[in-house]
Amino acid sequence: MLLEIKALCGGWGPTLIVEDFSLDVAAGETVALIGRNGVGKSTLLELLMGRARRRSGAILLHGRDVARLPIHERARLGLGYVPQGREVFPSLTVREHLNVAVTRGEWNVDRVIALFPRLGERLGSYGKQLSGGEQQMLAIARALLGNPRVLLMDEPFEGLAPIVVERLVESIRKIVADGSLALVLVEQRVDIALSLSQRCLVMDRGRSVFEGRSRELIGREASLAELMGLSH
Repeated sequence: MLLEIKALCGGWGPTLIVEDFSLDVAAGETVALIGRNGVGKSTLLELLMGRARRRSGAILLHGRDVARLPIHERARLGLGYVPQGREVFPSLTVREHLNVAVTRGEWNVDRVIALFPRLGERLGSYGKQLSGGEQQMLAIARALLGNPRVLLMDEPFEGLAPIVVERLVESIRKIVADGSLALVLVEQRVDIALSLSQRCLVMDRGRSVFEGRSRELIGREASLAELMGLSH
């Protein structure tokens, strides 16, 4: 397994949000995490990246426990992160964002611009001048330039127009097509989550309460909504 999460517990300050969470992700696999707002999905990704406070449990990357390592060491070892809200620097240009993020590996500036041609047209534009869709493209490109083996994506389609969502979905399909990296995707839209993933987990109160093969769950969105506590 490329990523192994074992009995992970943690949260923010004294508040425990993720409890006894375990998950294995194989190389080339996409796993979707779905659930209501506030059940711990984003906090889980923050724990994996080292931005939230871990209480107990292990996070293994290539078999090495990285749970006590700082963020930059986790990134160096192959963990990439596309945060909710994008976190684009308003005073840096697109070119500067990309140049700062680039590391040695298969993903380089030319390749991410080929994936997102719009970024090539906006290289001189500042982060604050970009649309929401352009900022999301930049956030994904920046993560890819770290040449991760595991990519964590938190709500990448949030607040975007349908046409932009369609383009990003196709871009993500291209990113994972060659099987060189694993993707852990947090997504509110069940249809998108199922279409992009091989496995789907439902989270509730910081725990995994259901896991299934995504292709077997397509068309069963009502059942998933019930598991998520969204049905009436």
